[in-house]
Amino acid sequence: MTIFGKLCAQHELRKRIAESRTRLYRVAYSWCHDSHLAEDLTQDTLTKALKNMSQLQNPKAFDSWLFTILSNCWRDHLRRHRDMADVDEIEMPDSVTPEHHKDQHDMVKNVRHHISLLPQAQRQVITLVDLEGFSYAQVAEIVEVPVGTVMSRLARARQRLANALLDFKASQDGELQPATIRRIK
Repeated sequence: MTIFGKLCAQHELRKRIAESRTRLYRVAYSWCHDSHLAEDLTQDTLTKALKNMSQLQNPKAFDSWLFTILSNCWRDHLRRHRDMADVDEIEMPDSVTPEHHKDQHDMVKNVRHHISLLPQAQRQVITLVDLEGFSYAQVAEIVEVPVGTVMSRLARARQRLANALLDFKASQDGELQPATIRRIK
């Protein structure tokens, strides 16, 4: 390519970059929702694009090249302005400790285990009603039994689960305490 051809190509590229300003601003604003920041991101993108025009290998990929620069400017901004807190200064509430998480994990594991021990029919209704939030009528339709059967299976499943959890709680604490079962609807 001749020098004149290169100059014309660079001139055309500069023109395309300048014409893309509105699109760049619109996208930057949609990312940050701040007009001043969007203007800064657009300006940074245009500056970097003009400085690095020689890096554009394929003129057909101009838009993706330009918006990649914008994306990189946005990422750089986020990195520079990331909120950081000193780990030593963070106070953990007493209820949220590693031991608490382990206890919760053990309880969930135990509940899952005891649900898996229920007879299939009881396991179906307790998972559909208490975990998935279906109504009794919907569960009756799903498992193709009368609503009364769903209610009795559910009552038996809950009772069995309550007894198992009560035993688990007593074995953990060393004393008998009433288990609490919460119904999720």
